Amino acid sequence: MNKPPFQHQKTTSATKLPERFASKNTAQPENLASVTITVTAVEVQELNEEEQSLRLHLEQKVECAFYEAGKALMELRERRLYRSTHKTFEDYCRTRFGHSRQQSNYLIAAADVYDNLTTIGCQIVENEDLTTNVTQILPTSERQVRPLTKLEPQQQQQAWQLSVQEASGQVPTSRMVKDVVQRIIETTQVPNTYEIGEVCQIIAQENPELRGKGGCWGIVVSQASDFICIIRLWDGEYNIGLKHLKSYDYSLLECQQIQQISERISKIYDRALEESVQRFLESLGKLNRPYLTTLEEKLLNVLESGIKIRRIQ
Repeated sequence: MNKPPFQHQKTTSATKLPERFASKNTAQPENLASVTITVTAVEVQELNEEEQSLRLHLEQKVECAFYEAGKALMELRERRLYRSTHKTFEDYCRTRFGHSRQQSNYLIAAADVYDNLTTIGCQIVENEDLTTNVTQILPTSERQVRPLTKLEPQQQQQAWQLSVQEASGQVPTSRMVKDVVQRIIETTQVPNTYEIGEVCQIIAQENPELRGKGGCWGIVVSQASDFICIIRLWDGEYNIGLKHLKSYDYSLLECQQIQQISERISKIYDRALEESVQRFLESLGKLNRPYLTTLEEKLLNVLESGIKIRRIQ
């Protein structure tokens, strides 16, 4: 009798389960369509009136968290309630809340915008296509509000309503709001009215090229275009867009005084100076007044004399 040919056995990575784990019913049904699947129905319990009220209350607290934080920070800053433990509001925010002063300023600005959006002017609109639901939608995070800070109050309301429309009546994302704000800015640009010699404050928000220059004053050298000015600071000249400038509205005499201070700082400012000297000169570049105090004048005279002697040597 002939033996059957030798057959190689395939090896697999599967591990054979012990018999005690094997299913007692391993037979496969011949017709899968005949398999009956039992689904257990789960009853959804409706909220009672008290629970529904509590849910709405808690949701509103979550949505307004950034607003309440901004209002609290605003009062802490304006009343200087940090003065017993910290010299500056910036130090206080960093040690107490773990974030920078800029983050606090974002929250404070967002609270202002939120207040504006909840005024009667935001609820009553001329566009009949806007439903009641649309006008009742409000921001739920600071990031959604941040782009609106670039606009005037009435424009903020308009931009928010348009953003809600684009989000189909839901809370829009920060990207949606930012895009709407950008479109409004591009279509409502104000002509360049800055005059040569005018003193302006630098607004560095959302402009990485102006990092470290926020709050500094500069002098308009020329109008580079309809929307850009060339501004001279103590350490050079910068092309700055109008949205990053704010005029101090100084008189002609005050602008001339600032011009003299700027020239004095520029002559002695050098990054090779001691850090403490640099910081003093930079602090003069952030003054919100067109003059030096008696002490500031004396210190600047000492530095001018010291730099002059150093250069002679």
